[in-house]
Amino acid sequence: MVAQAVLAGSGAGPWPRFEEDVLAMHRRLTGVRDRHGRWQVPWPRMFGTPPWAVARELGGSVHRYRQAEVLAALPTPVPVFLGTRWLPRHVVLVLDERDGEPLVYNPALGAVVPLSSSRWKRRWWAVLPR
Repeated sequence: MVAQAVLAGSGAGPWPRFEEDVLAMHRRLTGVRDRHGRWQVPWPRMFGTPPWAVARELGGSVHRYRQAEVLAALPTPVPVFLGTRWLPRHVVLVLDERDGEPLVYNPALGAVVPLSSSRWKRRWWAVLPR
């Protein structure tokens, strides 16, 4: 989400406060305030940001991953949730394609790489623009 904000022009890069920005974004997307105005986070940070929160923030909708739909949404960046066969564990941002292969910004690497290079092989969801 922080990378999406920078790409949309609403953030500053390079990110001297990347970790702080990511945690603040997670709190903003998944948190609620208690009656004293303190943030209460019902969604554990260890599970990352849920796809419905990303969709709400971007004005998109959550869909099962289908490569043709993701590529059709370009040039709008598309968040894609990856993981194991039991659990989504990582989010990448599809930015482009080369010969039908999605090219993604992978925050774990800090680079744009082919989607197939991710160690997370199961593609769970995509947040597509409306």
